Amino acid sequence: MTTPSAAVATLVFTLVNLFIYVQALGGSATTLAVVYGSSATICGIIANQPIQTIQCWKDNQSIPTPISPNVSFDFIAGGFDGFTAVRSGGFSLLFWNTSFVPKRLYFSNSNVLTSVTMGGDKICGIMKSTKNVTCWRGDLSEPSNGSSQFLSISSGSEFSCGVLESSNRVVCWGNSAIASTIQSEFRNERMMNIYAGGRHACGMNATGFFICRGDNKNGQLDVPSHLSYEYFGFALGINHTCGIRRVNRTVVCWGGNGTFSSNITEGYFFESVSAGLDFTCGLTTSNFSVVCWGPGWTSKMVPQGFALPLPMILPGPCVQSNCSCGIYPQSQNLCFGNGNICRPCDFSILTPPTSLLPPPPSPPSSSPSKRLSRGLLAFAIVGSVGTLAGICSIIYFLWAGGCFGKKKVHNSVQPTITATSNGGQLSSSGPISRSSTLRRQGSRLMRRQRSGTSSKHADRAEEFLFTDLAAATNNFSLENKIGAGSFGVVYKGKLPDGREVAIKRGETGTRTKKFQEKESAFDSELAFLSRLHHKHLVRLVGYCEERDERLLVYEYMKNGALFDHLHDKNNVEKTSSIVNSWKMRIKIALDAARGIEYLHNYAVPPIIHRDIKSSNILIDGNWIARVSDFGLSLMGDHSSRPMKAAGTVGYIDPEYYGLNVLTAKSDVYGLGVVLLELLTGKRAIFKSEENGGAPMSVVDYGVAGIMAGELNKILDKRVGTAEASEEVEAVELVAYTAMHCVHLEGKDRPTISDIVSNLERALAAFDDSHGSISSGPISFVSD
Repeated sequence: MTTPSAAVATLVFTLVNLFIYVQALGGSATTLAVVYGSSATICGIIANQPIQTIQCWKDNQSIPTPISPNVSFDFIAGGFDGFTAVRSGGFSLLFWNTSFVPKRLYFSNSNVLTSVTMGGDKICGIMKSTKNVTCWRGDLSEPSNGSSQFLSISSGSEFSCGVLESSNRVVCWGNSAIASTIQSEFRNERMMNIYAGGRHACGMNATGFFICRGDNKNGQLDVPSHLSYEYFGFALGINHTCGIRRVNRTVVCWGGNGTFSSNITEGYFFESVSAGLDFTCGLTTSNFSVVCWGPGWTSKMVPQGFALPLPMILPGPCVQSNCSCGIYPQSQNLCFGNGNICRPCDFSILTPPTSLLPPPPSPPSSSPSKRLSRGLLAFAIVGSVGTLAGICSIIYFLWAGGCFGKKKVHNSVQPTITATSNGGQLSSSGPISRSSTLRRQGSRLMRRQRSGTSSKHADRAEEFLFTDLAAATNNFSLENKIGAGSFGVVYKGKLPDGREVAIKRGETGTRTKKFQEKESAFDSELAFLSRLHHKHLVRLVGYCEERDERLLVYEYMKNGALFDHLHDKNNVEKTSSIVNSWKMRIKIALDAARGIEYLHNYAVPPIIHRDIKSSNILIDGNWIARVSDFGLSLMGDHSSRPMKAAGTVGYIDPEYYGLNVLTAKSDVYGLGVVLLELLTGKRAIFKSEENGGAPMSVVDYGVAGIMAGELNKILDKRVGTAEASEEVEAVELVAYTAMHCVHLEGKDRPTISDIVSNLERALAAFDDSHGSISSGPISFVSD
C-alpha cells in the first residue's frame, strides 16, 4: 500500500513532468530568431497586428515583411544564412535565405508541426499527431529510431538532440562525432528539455537543475552555481551559453573565454533569448524590444545593449486553442484579438509586475547605470521563498481536496453576470422564469438544469431584462427590424449605456413544437457563442430568458449582411459600393473562411455550422466579415451516424441532404456557394431569365462557366473584368477553389485550411508580387 508521503512525492514528480512537458514543446516555439553567416540578421513575429507577420533587421536597417503581409506565423528559428517559420496552425513550413527569397519546405493539413529548430542549415520539426521528428535541408540525418516520440528538440551547428517522451533520455544525431559524445554524456540524466550549441548541449534535468555536456574549451559548460528551477530560458552559441533567471528575468552568460560582459545587460529583463555564433539577442519584458550583445555584435548603428529599430515582437505564439495554464498578460492586445498567448506550464509562479521593473537603459548618449540594488536582491530572496510556499500550497490543495478528497474542482471559465438594476441585484419584471444553467466542464456540451430561480450562467455573457430590450428596440418596432435568424427576428437596438446591439427575438407563439424549436436554437447559440471568441465570429453580448421569451443580444454589425450587398435591390445596379472590387470580395471570403477554420480546427470539440450562407456572413464597421447564427450548429464528428438534414435551400450539401451524412465538408460546400455568389453576383437560386424562366442554381451556372474556360462571361458586371495579370490569377484561383468546394462528394472537396491558404494567396496577389498565384500549386488535399 502506498504511504501518504510516497503519494505526495509521486504527485510532485508528476506535476514537474506535466508542467515541463508543456514547456518543452512550447520552449522550441520562439518568436525571435538570429541568422548568422555572411551578415547578422534578426527576425521576429510582430505584435499588436491583426496578422502576425515577420519583420527583420539586417545591415543597419529594418527590412519590411519578407512575405505576403496577409500571412500569419506561429514561430520561427534562425541558422546559417537563413531562417525558417511555421505558419499559424502548423500546417506549412517556409524557409528564407538572407536575400529573403521564400521556399516552402512542408505542407500538410493532417499532420501539423508543433515545434521547429534550425542549426547550421539543417531544419527539424516535431509532428503533432505522431510526435516524430522530421528534418529538411543540409544534413538530412534523423534519429536512428524514426518512430521515437519527442518532448523537445534542438539543433546545433553540427548536430541535433531531442528528449524522448517515454524515458526523458537524450538522443542526438548528425554527421559529427560530437553527437554521440553528447548523447553518451547525458546517458544517466533524465531531462525535461534540451538546447544545442556549437559543440555542446544544455538542458534542465528532472530535479530542475541546468546542466551542460560536450566541448568545454571556452568554459561554455561551466554553469554558475544556482538553485533548482532558477533558470527558464536559454540560448547557446558556438562557445557560450546564456540563461534567464526565473525570479527576476535577468540574464547571465558564461563561456566565450569571458568575453560576455554582464554590464551590457544590467537593468534589462527578458522574455526570451536567442543566440548567434558569438553574440546573443534578447526580447525585453518592459516593451518587447530586441537588444543584442557579445563580442560578435559589431553593429555601429545599434550599440550593444540598445534596442534594434524593430516593432514590438510577440513574447509567444498567438494560438486559437485553449491555454491550460493561463493566458499571458495583455495577450488580447498583443495578438490584436486574433488568438491568445499561453503562459508556459512550469514553475514560474513569480513574475515581477511591469511597474516593479526598472526602465530600460537610456539612449546611446548616456551610459547605462547599475540598477541591481540590494532591494532587488531582497525581492529575489523573498520570491524564492514565495515560490516554495506556492508549490507547497499546490501540493496541500491537491492532497486535501483536489485529488484525494471528495471535493470536485472544475477547470472552467467562470461566468460573468452583469446586473441591470436594484443596486446590483438581479431582478425580474414578472414571475420567476423556468431556468437553465449552462456549465462548461472540459469539452462537455451544455446541460440544462431546472430549478426554482433563474440562474443561467454563460461565459462572458450579460443577462438582460425583457423590459430593457423592449425599450432598446422601441418595443420591437418594424423600423428597427434588420433581418431574421435561425429562430426569430433580429432588431437593431440601443442599450441604456449607449451600446448599439442586434437583438434576436424568438418567434412568439404558444404551440409546443414551435416553442421547443425556439428553445433548442436559443440554447444552441447561447452555448456556442458563450465559449467561442474569434475575430471572424459575431460576438455574443448577452441574453434574456423570461417566461416564454428567448432573446439573444449581439454586437451590432454596422455594414449588414453580405447577402444584402450582393442581392439587395438598392445595390443591384450600383457599381460604387465598397464591396464591388475583387480585392474586397476576396477579403470578405477570406474573413469568413478563417471564422469557419476556427470552428473546424481550433474549437474543442470541433463545431459544424450547418448553415453557411451569405446572409449569415455579417460585416462590421471596419469591413471585417464575421460568421453568425449558430442555431443549427453541432459539436463533434457526425460522419458515423445519420443526421437529419438542416440548412437553407441552395446552400445545403447534396451529400448531407441525400444521405443524411454530416461532416465538416458540408460547411465547405456552403462556403463554395458563397464564393460563387461573390464571383457571379447571382443568388444561390435565381431565375435563368430576367423576366422569369426556370429556377437555376449558382452552382450549375458558375461551375459550367469555369469548366468551359469562360470565367469572364459569368463574373459580376458590377465589379468588371479583371485587368492586371495578378488580379486575373487571383480571381481564377478563387473560381477554381469554389468549383472544388461544391463537388457532389465530400471526399473530393478541399478542407477549410486549404481554402484559407488559397484565399490568402489570392488576396496577397493584389499587394505583393511575392504573393503571386504562380508561385505555387493550388492547394487541394482531399480527406
